[in-house]
Amino acid sequence: MKSTGTTRREFVGGALALSALGVMPASAQEKKPEPKPKRKIKVGVVGCGGRGAWIAGFFKQHGGFEVHAVADYFQKVADRCGDKLGVDKARRFSGLSGYKKLIESGIEAMIIEDIPYFYPEQSKAAVEAGCHVFMAKPIAVDVPGCLTIESLGKQATRKKLCFLVDYQMPTDPVNIEVAKRVWAGGLGKHLAVMTVGHQGGTTMLNDPPKGKNLESRMQGQVWNRDIALGGDHICVYDIHSIDAAIWVIRQRPVSAVGYSKICRAKPLSDCNDLTFLVYECADGTLWNHQSLIIPSFGKNLTCYFSGQRASARICYWGKEKSFLRGGAKHFGGGQVVSLYDRGAKRNIATFYKNITEGEFKNETVTRAVDGTLTAILGREAGTRKVKLTMEQVIKENKKLTVDLSGLKA
Repeated sequence: MKSTGTTRREFVGGALALSALGVMPASAQEKKPEPKPKRKIKVGVVGCGGRGAWIAGFFKQHGGFEVHAVADYFQKVADRCGDKLGVDKARRFSGLSGYKKLIESGIEAMIIEDIPYFYPEQSKAAVEAGCHVFMAKPIAVDVPGCLTIESLGKQATRKKLCFLVDYQMPTDPVNIEVAKRVWAGGLGKHLAVMTVGHQGGTTMLNDPPKGKNLESRMQGQVWNRDIALGGDHICVYDIHSIDAAIWVIRQRPVSAVGYSKICRAKPLSDCNDLTFLVYECADGTLWNHQSLIIPSFGKNLTCYFSGQRASARICYWGKEKSFLRGGAKHFGGGQVVSLYDRGAKRNIATFYKNITEGEFKNETVTRAVDGTLTAILGREAGTRKVKLTMEQVIKENKKLTVDLSGLKA
């Protein structure tokens, strides 16, 4: 047991403590049988690469969904996913407009796992056609895109549609218990937040040259090297910890100051490898954010919270625990287990439940907009190396554009 850093006594003790609080460890929770699905919901998957096909598999496993159609810019990718999921060849679409044909095929819900630059356009078409939306992160790459998603979330609620953004950290039972204790005043007055997004240098090892058109950037996650397509590392990866911090402190920053740089020896794209930021919130809380894709400590998505009475931490993965230490709401916490897959499965189950039970508040959209605007504020402050306010960035309403010439319509 030494190799995991957790003894059997600690594991059992932690499980008993969580049980006494009404919070079972994730490993125990996942064994609970899911209620039998009431009906099948026809879904279409947009973006059938690695994660898209993976997520689509979970929808099929759930039992309450029928993967009715798939769409990807590349026909061979759509076919590969369609073969795996048993989708009729007549409902496998390709090209930039493939998502439109997918909607026309008779789906009830759209799963958007495509390139973030296209998310606002694709989700707008879905909501206007009366489809529910399950969307990956980030919801957009610029302020206009965020404002579009914000409007679509409200429109979906009016039309009694479910619009769910797939963030996993707020689904974990241990993280939820920490958050509840923070909301109950466990930290006292909030003083500081620290979030990290360490990815361990993978982008530095994969920065391929650009081709004659955008097609060369649209698969193998190469798109996340281009700010206009993915929003920069802070939007594509760090957004998990940023979203979780906003979930816990229930506010977005009002300003940011920082510094970003490209560290790759021969950069062929424009994403930043290193970003250090300080955000400030309206109540005076200071928030430090570190974004690293240089050789560092491996993958890390963690939020730290400090108050006058106690401190807390919530995690995405790793051997460290989520907890709240000190004060009247002390909670020894526990490890976050297999959040990458279990979090997605929980969100899929919630998506089904909300659709079938008529729950259309769509609260994840509001938080996703706040989180993505926070990431964009940080990206702009770090790139420009100045202090910016959220009000300034929203007022600028800067739109990122890409050249789509030469691509298959």
